[in-house]
This record gives sequence, C-alpha cells and structure tokens, in this order.
Amino acid sequence: MESIQLLNTAIIKSKEKKINNSYEERLTKINNSPAIEAINKSVSILAESQNISRDQAALQVIEAIRELDNIWSDYVTMEGIDRLKAMLQGDFNH
Repeated sequence: MESIQLLNTAIIKSKEKKINNSYEERLTKINNSPAIEAINKSVSILAESQNISRDQAALQVIEAIRELDNIWSDYVTMEGIDRLKAMLQGDFNH
C-alpha cells in the first residue's frame, strides 16, 4: 500500500511540472485568436437558428467539440489496443 501511495504522489508531482502557470497571458492570446472569433460567430448563428440563448448555444458548441475529441480519443485508443493484441498474438504464435 505504501508503494502505491508513493507512486501516486510521484505521478501527481510529475504532472505539476508540466503545468503552464501563465494563465492570464494564455487566455489573452487565445481570446484574441481568429479561431475564437470564428467560434463566437458560430455561437451567434446557432443561437439565432435554433432560437436559443447564446449561453445555450455556446454550451452546445463546446459539448459537440468535447464529444468529437472523446470519440477520436476512444478510436485511437482502440486502434492501439488492437495493434498491441495483434502484436502479442504474433509473438505467442512464434
């Protein structure tokens, strides 16, 4: 049990090193980007076309983007698992 706690602590500490603390600078940069401008326009178009608030439209856009990301993450993971299984089966057959 102590070894697991030690490993968990090490994992968390290693992630801490990767965190970029310049939140304000990063937010300013992304907020001024053409991509955010395009998303903002898309939110307005969705709100108008669906007769919903901009808040609701923004939530739908973000949920759709997250779902796309999740789908592709799952797909890539499954592809990797399938390849590993194939490789392992190949190793066991030799």
